[in-house]
Parts: sequence; C-alpha cells; structure tokens
Amino acid sequence: MLFDIDLSLLIILIIFGFLAAFIDSVVGGGGLIALPALLFTGMNPAAAVATNKLASTIGSLTSTYMFYRSGKLDLKSVYKLFPLTFIGSMLGAWCIHLMDPEMLKPLMLIMLAAVAIYTIFKKDWGSISSPKTLSPRHYIMFLAAIFAIGFYDGFLGPGTGSFLMFAFLLIGFDFLKAAGNAKFLNFGSNIAGLLMFIFLGQVNYTYGLIMGVAQLAGAICGSRFAIKKGSSFVRVLFIAVTCLLLVKNIYDYIQ
Repeated sequence: MLFDIDLSLLIILIIFGFLAAFIDSVVGGGGLIALPALLFTGMNPAAAVATNKLASTIGSLTSTYMFYRSGKLDLKSVYKLFPLTFIGSMLGAWCIHLMDPEMLKPLMLIMLAAVAIYTIFKKDWGSISSPKTLSPRHYIMFLAAIFAIGFYDGFLGPGTGSFLMFAFLLIGFDFLKAAGNAKFLNFGSNIAGLLMFIFLGQVNYTYGLIMGVAQLAGAICGSRFAIKKGSSFVRVLFIAVTCLLLVKNIYDYIQ
C-alpha cells in the first residue's frame, strides 16, 4: 500500500518517473531512467520491466493525447498501424519465454548505431514534413518494419521509440510529427506488453501506479516543451538519447 512505502523510495519513483516520461514523450528511451529506479526498489528484473510497462503505458497515452491535441499526430495515417505494434508486442512478450532475449542484442546495437550515424549526417533531415507516397513494395516493407518494432518492444524493448521515429522520418515526416506518430504506436506496444505481464502476474501495481502518475505529469511537460521548441530541438534530443542508449547497451552487452 502507498502508506507502507518508504518516503525516500516514493520520492525516487516520482522524480525518476517524471524525468523518464519527459524524455520518452519526445524521443523514447525513458526506460533508461525508469528501469534503474525500479530495480533500486529491490524488484527482480522481470518485475521491474513489467511494472515499467504499466507506468510507461500511462505516460505514452498521455503524450499521445498531447501530440494529437497540438496537431502533431497524423492519426489518419497511423491508426491502421496500431494493430501491428499491438500484435507484434504481444507476440514478442510471449516469445520471451521460448527464446533468450540476448539473441537480439547484437542486432539492436547495430540498428541503434545506424540510426544515430544516419541522423547525425543528414543535417536537414526531418525539418519539413512531406510524407512520401510509397509504392506497394515499399509500403509492405514499412508495415513489416512496424510489426517487427512492435515485436522487438515486447521481446526486448530498449530503443523502441527511436526505431519508430526513425521509420516515420524515413518516409518523410518531420521530427515532431514522427515523435507524435511514434508515441501512438508505442502506446499500442506498451499496452500489449502490459496485458501479457498482467497475465503472467509480474506487475507491482503500487509502484507502477505511483510512477505512472509521475509519468503522466512528465509526459505533459515533455510534450509541451518539444512542441514549443520545434523539430530542431527534437532532432538534437533524438541523437543524444539514441547515442546514450547505444553506449549503455554496449556496456551491458560487454558486462
């Protein structure tokens, strides 16, 4: 219960939940901040990941609404993609019991490096929103990529927001609209993973809801800040968080 939680732990959950959602609402990567805080409470890794899904679902839903209200979410273009990330994530969360998640880590590191390098050298990329009309072959490839990212979120997770943003940038959206579209689909993958973890009984609802309320506030502030600052700010933050994700996961992989 809430009144049984040590005050210092409560403060940690609130502060780190707010910061995680502030970053995650714009470019993803909030798990870098939220997961260590949950592990600090003494949870085992599986429970920490499951509990983070509850908090991040609240945060991603909030930031999705904020981007939609500001006109930075192209709902007509992305609502049909929602089932892809939802089903993909559910399948990924199920497969985690059949396969070792470590299998995907080398591929994830290569992808994060490619995303960071490509974005750094394409200096004017994502400054103007001009979505491309995709050929049937390219559209199928895009759908497959969205499904694969959803699967990855349920199976492993780190960098999902960056990968979704990158997919939308590749087809011509600017950084702000790519962020809004990515959050909508990330909400789909988050809630699918959460449902699977609830089924498996691994969610700590007390910690998850406390951090979730903090993430609600962080998502509102982060989304407003990004919308106010514009695509150039989101680009810089995107590169910084992607590089941080890359360095952190290389360190974890080596360890």
